[in-house]
Amino acid sequence: MGLFTRDIRNLNDLFVHQLQDIYYAEKQLEKALQKMSGKAIDKQLKQGFLTHLDETKTHVKRLEEVFRMHGAEMKAVDCPAIDGIIEEADDVVGEVADDAVLDAALINAAQAAEHYEIARYGSLIAWAKQLGRNDCASILQKTLDEEKATDKKLTSLAESKVNLRAAS
Repeated sequence: MGLFTRDIRNLNDLFVHQLQDIYYAEKQLEKALQKMSGKAIDKQLKQGFLTHLDETKTHVKRLEEVFRMHGAEMKAVDCPAIDGIIEEADDVVGEVADDAVLDAALINAAQAAEHYEIARYGSLIAWAKQLGRNDCASILQKTLDEEKATDKKLTSLAESKVNLRAAS
């Protein structure tokens, strides 16, 4: 079912639906990060994936807290976007033969997921504030800040060494 075929009547319904969407995404990313850390060759990249896996587990707990605070049903709804990002990452990573290029592909895949999450959390924070739920917004902001920091770390790692190795 598409977004507009659901019973979303107001901003609160949309907020809850997107909470359920990102909840699903975070749970899927827990699995994906475990796989990505196992495939990474660069030690710093591998450790980065493991660190972000721990953060992602915290993101799930924060979302559960927001569900409780908001009085919303704590459930995950399918998120075709994150499924597609993960599937594409699996396809591309599976086709890479060179280890140096593999790390570059893994960073690209991770950043695709990070950018999706950044977009979702940004909207959720804005909607929470509009709904008078600054308490929820502040919890979601912590996660958004961590997602942005991870994206910056990935960019730095790519630009400082991974992409250079992949190109040589």
